[in-house]
Amino acid sequence: MIKFGVVVFPGSNCDYDAYYSTKKILGFDAEFIWHKDKNINNSDVIILPGGFTYGDYLRAGAIAKFSPIMDAVINFAERGGIVLGICNGFQILLETGLLPGAMLENESLKFICKDVYVKISSRENIFTNKIEKDVLKIPIAHAEGNYFATENVLRELEKNSQIVFRYSSEEGEISEDFNPNGSLKNIAGITNKRKNVLGMMPHPERACDPILKRTDGALIFKSIVENLIS
Repeated sequence: MIKFGVVVFPGSNCDYDAYYSTKKILGFDAEFIWHKDKNINNSDVIILPGGFTYGDYLRAGAIAKFSPIMDAVINFAERGGIVLGICNGFQILLETGLLPGAMLENESLKFICKDVYVKISSRENIFTNKIEKDVLKIPIAHAEGNYFATENVLRELEKNSQIVFRYSSEEGEISEDFNPNGSLKNIAGITNKRKNVLGMMPHPERACDPILKRTDGALIFKSIVENLIS
């Protein structure tokens, strides 16, 4: 059975959401991994969850990248292991250099918590290639989700099909009107060049439970698992 390892840092607050959604709702194996651990316990997929690691001091994710577990996560990713960074987890991946770019404060300078629509911009990865829908409805909750990168990096992301999700309308229209935080090119999620590491600001783990009447996030986890077992 595919095993998800959910890393827990001081200040994580979406770790149990990720654990509950993958194990209790979707029925996969899952366990918590403490930030001071030095191995990932044979996990097949690592989740860096959302929250405010170390109080977001300095910058979001800037201190978490020095946690002992991150050496194991980086080595795992560099060997081709699957890593999913959600919200603060995305920010940590940027800080470690596993993903390019940086996060700025939201353009509004306010914390934003609401449902958004994201259009799948690339299916050249295991996170989305089994998803039949083009647009997903998934919540966001962040103060620093304004993705920034140099023009050269943005060109590389486009060229290599690394932009996985863009903020959009319900119909899939991509424009500034549907950009909640000012992210360049409406970017909501990207992969590394190898496409085994995904960082995304929306919270798929909060959109898995039918009781909440939103299940689009489950499609991402299911796509990962279908690829790994096929």
